[in-house]
Amino acid sequence: MAFNDLDPILHSQLRLAVVSLLVGVQSAEFTFIKDKTGATAGNLSVQLNKLKEAGYIDIEKRFHNNYPQTLCKLTPQGLNAFEKYVEALQQYIKPKAE
Repeated sequence: MAFNDLDPILHSQLRLAVVSLLVGVQSAEFTFIKDKTGATAGNLSVQLNKLKEAGYIDIEKRFHNNYPQTLCKLTPQGLNAFEKYVEALQQYIKPKAE
């Protein structure tokens, strides 16, 4: 039995945590994601950009009450990648005997 490759973009602990958070919400603010993941602002910014470059999330920067606000949203491509990642991971957890 061969195991499917795991998506290297989602195999990072922080990127997987971000995508997991975004699966359950329509969008999330940078500070919410930072608080939930315990990441530093710098590291989170780097990982968000990697997810954006992969087409897994959209990032919107705007002002809210005169303060900068960064909103992140999972794309359909990101949701599809997450579902495939989970499916592949289940193969590792519960391999089917052939």
